[in-house]
Amino acid sequence: MPVALCTTSHSPLVGLHDPEPEVRAEVDAALGRARAFAADFEPDLVVTFAPDHFNGFLYDLMPPFCIGAAATSVGDYGLPPGPLNVDRDAAHAIAGHVLAAGIDIAVSEDMHVDHGLVQPLTFLFPDLKAVPVVPVFVNCVAYPLGPAIRARLLGDAVGNALRGLGRRVLVVGSGGLSHDPPVPRLAEATPEVAEKLTHGRNPSHEQRAQRESGTIAAAREFAAGRGPYHPLNPEWDALVLRSLAAGDFAAVDEQPNGWFVEQAGHSAHEVRTWIAAYAALAAQGPYNVLSTYYRAIPEWFAGFATTTVVSV
Repeated sequence: MPVALCTTSHSPLVGLHDPEPEVRAEVDAALGRARAFAADFEPDLVVTFAPDHFNGFLYDLMPPFCIGAAATSVGDYGLPPGPLNVDRDAAHAIAGHVLAAGIDIAVSEDMHVDHGLVQPLTFLFPDLKAVPVVPVFVNCVAYPLGPAIRARLLGDAVGNALRGLGRRVLVVGSGGLSHDPPVPRLAEATPEVAEKLTHGRNPSHEQRAQRESGTIAAAREFAAGRGPYHPLNPEWDALVLRSLAAGDFAAVDEQPNGWFVEQAGHSAHEVRTWIAAYAALAAQGPYNVLSTYYRAIPEWFAGFATTTVVSV
């Protein structure tokens, strides 16, 4: 059965700290084309590779990869909260195939997901329950991280599993590209922050509001050219887009972990979700990129890109 792909950057700042109206309109038009692509493809299952930002996965137990057999949106940054329409049978089938392929992956019967997974679904579909989904968490921010090539191997295993499902599957990769927002790191954290990174699941409304207002304030500083954040790197973003379009995974995922940070900021590791998603499509055979949109948007702390891709 057919498999197609849409990858997109996400940003919790969409609608909260927007760029100039003409830039926002340009992005909305690109996302509208991606939404039309998804509607025309008519998937009956969406498999989404996405990170988390210490909302669902914390240091009390941080797997490198996890498949959700059930999932709930935490509703951060004004996104819709509540249960996702997870296809439990498909999730377990994919997990079983991935494990049989030698990729160690966890399974969650109560996955909590944040804007990293939920926002792309709002970009592409009318609501969170429009199409059954299988969420696949890829750790991209919590050190230590394995080598990026592991994301390719995960994606390949998931892609091989999809061939046996007999479904029309849209694979989604959510993250990146170059960006360095104020995501805390355990090695540099105060005891109070370290406690939140380890046990801070389900914060109060006031705690979440404080965290989100801090992100917005940091974005204002970054857009004004201030703050200790790594600049966006359109050249690196172009390399990633070009390499994945050509199926040249090694140009990106065989680089050492430090390369991602040095070139494009700490959260550039979110490109692992794109690597996994493209690898899942590549497991079906050759592919063609139908559309690519890119713009560096400092107001959103992101080298923002969206691609749509089909198997040949």
